Amino acid sequence: MRQTARRAAVVTLVVIGIVVLALALWKIRVVIALLFLGFIVAAAMRPGVESLQRRAGVPRPVGVLLHYLTIALLVGLVLWLFVPRAIHQVQAATSTSALHQQARQSSGIKRQILTGLEKRLNRLPSGSKLLHPAVEVTKTAFEIIVGILFVFAVGAYWIFERDRAISLVQSVIPRRHRRVTRDTWVLLDEKLGAFVRGQLLMIAFVSTVLSAGFFAIGLPYWLLIGVFAGIVEIVPVVGPLAAGALAVGVGLTQSWHTALFAALIVIGVRQFQDYVVVPRVLGHVTGLPPILVLVSATGIGVLLGPFYVLLAVPITAVLVTLVDVIVRGVEPADQEVPALLFTREESS
Repeated sequence: MRQTARRAAVVTLVVIGIVVLALALWKIRVVIALLFLGFIVAAAMRPGVESLQRRAGVPRPVGVLLHYLTIALLVGLVLWLFVPRAIHQVQAATSTSALHQQARQSSGIKRQILTGLEKRLNRLPSGSKLLHPAVEVTKTAFEIIVGILFVFAVGAYWIFERDRAISLVQSVIPRRHRRVTRDTWVLLDEKLGAFVRGQLLMIAFVSTVLSAGFFAIGLPYWLLIGVFAGIVEIVPVVGPLAAGALAVGVGLTQSWHTALFAALIVIGVRQFQDYVVVPRVLGHVTGLPPILVLVSATGIGVLLGPFYVLLAVPITAVLVTLVDVIVRGVEPADQEVPALLFTREESS
């Protein structure tokens, strides 16, 4: 009886401990997500930092600083070149008077689309209120800034501490598993880094090409739609479909010719991605089928919220890689990851 009672007490304590740990992790899920984002940023930068150190003798702290300065310059350039025009387009898009006038002068499906847009935009605050330069910084904006700084700080820290962390983990596991542990960790780092670099390349490519194409055919709000199409590349299948539907819908507010040209541009860019850019540039970065990525993005978005969709592919890639190594016995050192600007030696 004593032994049974002791076992029951131990099991109860273990279950309570697991529940408490799960609740604690749930409460700090934002911090965990930001830490994971920091690790991903470090994985994306590591090949460039190490390449600078190897080829030019640039110390790693200086290499990290150069990467962050480059990011800041690119963001500043985008803000300077595109944000004023985007603000103008947002203000025009959220102005219902022009839509109302167009709706009155239209008929058929064009009138229905314009009327629907007008009803929905009436529920939103105006673009001037949303984007006025003198808008007061809110608590949410402050939290976002702190979160971004936290992610970049973690990324810089992890550049220097990853190898030490691997050594620490290796010291507490059996010797026969140490090599596989390190190879798996490095493989995950390479996959995450290649995914981020590839995703940024695809966003820039799609945003630039579609914006230029929409501008050429005179599509209203061409910059906003092109940038939106690039950003939703993060979500497979659904993202491109949503961007294409938006472009066609906006084109119908002008004429069926504009809508047709917009559809042809979206289809052409998509075909070029599928048959040229993805196979030759991205390859199989994570090794995940699109349906699995779609299911994981949807599930994580429903369970955790829209912000965590950004982490859907990295989390799924980590889980699938661990299953391959632990369950299927795949040798991590033999797995190939697309270079994406760097060779395997530079990214390891």
